[in-house]
Amino acid sequence: MELNISLSEELKPIDVEKVAEFIASLQKENGEIPWSQGGKTDPWDHIESAMGLSVAGWTAEAERAYAWLVSTQLPDGSWWSEIRDGVVTNSTKETHFAAYIAVGVYHHYLITRNESFLRAMWPVLSRGIQYALGLQAPEGEIYWARNREGAIDRMALLTGCSSIYMSLKCALAIADLLGIKKPAWQKAKERLGETIRNRPDLFNMIKSRFSMDWYYPILCGAVRGNEAKARIDHLWDKFVVPDWGVRCVSDRPWVTMAETSEFILTLAAMEDHTRARAIFSWLCDKRYSDGSYWMGVTFPDTVIWPEEKTGWTAAAVLLAWDALNGMTPASKIFAHSSWPE
Repeated sequence: MELNISLSEELKPIDVEKVAEFIASLQKENGEIPWSQGGKTDPWDHIESAMGLSVAGWTAEAERAYAWLVSTQLPDGSWWSEIRDGVVTNSTKETHFAAYIAVGVYHHYLITRNESFLRAMWPVLSRGIQYALGLQAPEGEIYWARNREGAIDRMALLTGCSSIYMSLKCALAIADLLGIKKPAWQKAKERLGETIRNRPDLFNMIKSRFSMDWYYPILCGAVRGNEAKARIDHLWDKFVVPDWGVRCVSDRPWVTMAETSEFILTLAAMEDHTRARAIFSWLCDKRYSDGSYWMGVTFPDTVIWPEEKTGWTAAAVLLAWDALNGMTPASKIFAHSSWPE
């Protein structure tokens, strides 16, 4: 687990403007940002792409992306899980998709300090949070989704619940800025955090082979300190492939640039900057000339797969770059030190 890079060593810079230009090239007139040209759109990855635009200073494009969320939110506070060219292709309504708007809105506010934007988005993010909390189980976990008819899928996903935990942190921070008290949200967050830390039995274990289940409880800040370090070190060799990146799943010779970037964010959140910088250096050659990054690559044969160029992958790289270099006032949004215990 020792990596050959010092904290002071300079990373090869990335062309932030070119990466942002690629993300913006995917954006439709109505503000929607699909995965790729002609690809599907889901709310979570749409928000990730908007966050990448915010990092690069493409404020108008980012705000158009949030305006699209305003215009497409369903009456119950959720969004459809997937659309393509305006047609609903997956009518599931996932809780972590609904809640994540709070992370995007708070991230954008930290960069712009635009309180009018914050106030305008409050009703939408508030409904999204309420939708997610409406599916919180008595033990504290949050069920995955409802279907079009309203039936609840009572599966709980560790990665999804970790995403909601981060969303609740950001939603509460926004409420505080607006002078709004949300004690029920605070209580729900505390219950969810306890469950993430102490009740792995409540989560669907089919996802445990995915690296996100390993690092997301730390990225969201539910797991911190020595417990976080132990969790990272325990499965490091299972998921981290030197000079390549982070596996998406533990039993496949395939690393993905988004998971690698999110893991860099996780290490930076723990102030493990040396290893975060080392892993970022592995991303430098895994990109196209148009500013996009490979979605994934197999090793050791270097087969790029899939060849789809996704905006959220590029955005994840920008977020990781910001976390390591402090380009924006939102660079420490995931940092454990930014949030009280």
